[in-house]
Amino acid sequence: MGIMNFVKGGVQELAIARPDQAKGALVYKHPDPTIPNRARVTVGADEIALFFRDGKFVGQLDAGVHVLESSSIMFLDQLVDKFTGGNIFKAELWFVSMREITGLKFGGRIGAQEDPKSGVPVETMVHGDYSLKVIDPKQVILGLWGMKSWAEDAEFFGWFRDLLLKVIRDRVAELLVKKKWPLLDVTSGAFTEEIEEEVVQAVKRHIEPYGVQVVRLGNFVVAIKEEDEANLKKLYTDAAYVRMAGGLQGYQQFAAGKAMMGAGEGMAKGGDGGGAAATGAGLGVGFAMANMFAKQGQPQAQPPPAPQSAGQVACPACGAQVASGKFCAACGKPLAAAKKFCAQCGVELAAGARFCSGCGTPAA
Repeated sequence: MGIMNFVKGGVQELAIARPDQAKGALVYKHPDPTIPNRARVTVGADEIALFFRDGKFVGQLDAGVHVLESSSIMFLDQLVDKFTGGNIFKAELWFVSMREITGLKFGGRIGAQEDPKSGVPVETMVHGDYSLKVIDPKQVILGLWGMKSWAEDAEFFGWFRDLLLKVIRDRVAELLVKKKWPLLDVTSGAFTEEIEEEVVQAVKRHIEPYGVQVVRLGNFVVAIKEEDEANLKKLYTDAAYVRMAGGLQGYQQFAAGKAMMGAGEGMAKGGDGGGAAATGAGLGVGFAMANMFAKQGQPQAQPPPAPQSAGQVACPACGAQVASGKFCAACGKPLAAAKKFCAQCGVELAAGARFCSGCGTPAA
């Protein structure tokens, strides 16, 4: 039981140590608050022994075997029971493990989170394991065990697991909103390292006042249901088609064509008469739709510009088509730089020509 009486030199002494069945516990409390003078306390290599009286910390013993005598351990003077003539120390004696405790499990629901890429709310979950280590054994007793009077580790770890899950839930939800990470990327493990670092830092400020620290997370997984994963993959695929089709209008055409192809397949499988005739009808509908969308996607031919009337020139000032002459009939600007054309056949007249070289008509 971790407590053993033995006789040495005619004096009954007491040996105190953590019992074997409590070796793996984070905290073990010696059950008897009255400890005889010269009792031997054995502290393991990976633990520390703490003495409290009336809810106040008095002193601690590191690894080794210690004989409780006030002459060699100064803080024991504060624990002497004066009514027994100094033969008894009155104290609460706690053993706290200082090693890293690994393989602790956590998991649960994060809640409905909106996928930034599709805008669809999806139920998310998280699970994994973590390791815990005491960084301030005194605060562990004052802030946790002494206050809550837990009888065993299971109660503490249950409370701690809920606290950890709350922090993870809040942090993951915040990251999804701020970072806009697509949920399929998160569940694939692409951001596992970033999420673990964020969670460890976020949980630190919540638990360090209790004297403990989450050292690391392991097998950290953010998950969604299989049907939600399949739905997101389909939505991502459709979004890719939108980009390939050149926006919403192109995607609408693609979707309509896809629907018509589906109708054609349905006709081929269960249309009137079935067989080759139905198959031909289905393919005909599909090809007709594809041809229609192909034509819709092509630029429409523009009508050719109207031919220039014979004897007209373009005004270099305003661009209007006017009769050749010295001045523009539209804006009055000089047409000296404009070319001259035969009023009869439209052939361009050479500078200073008196007759048209094409038909012989006198130049105007």
